[in-house]
Amino acid sequence: VQLQASGGGLVQPGGSLRLSCAASGSFVSVNAMGWYRQAPGKQRELVATITSGLTTYADSVKGRFTISRENGKNTVYLQMNSLKPEDTAVYYCNADIRRRWGRSQVNYWGRGTQVTVSS
Repeated sequence: VQLQASGGGLVQPGGSLRLSCAASGSFVSVNAMGWYRQAPGKQRELVATITSGLTTYADSVKGRFTISRENGKNTVYLQMNSLKPEDTAVYYCNADIRRRWGRSQVNYWGRGTQVTVSS
C-alpha cells in the first residue's frame, strides 16, 4: 500500500496550490484521510482530515484550505488558497486503510511534498 502525494511547489504569498494524494496497492477500504505538515524545526501538525464526508481543520487554515475526497479513486485533495509564508512546510498525506476484511485498519503516511510560500 502506498500514498503518493503531489502538487507541491513554490508560490507567492496570496497564491494557491492544490495537493493530491492517491492510495494505491491491495486493500479493501480507505477510511479517514488527511493532511499534516511539518515546518523546519517544528513538530508535525494536523492540517485537515476528512472522514465519511466530515471535515476538520486546524484553526490556522480554516477559511483558506479545503479538503475533499474522490471516493472512486481513493484520492484526497487539499485546495490551499491565500497562502502565507507560515504555510511553508512539507505536507504529508495520511490515511487509515484496511487491507483485508476482518482485519484492523492500519495508518499509512505518504512521503511528503514541499510547499514553499515566498516572494
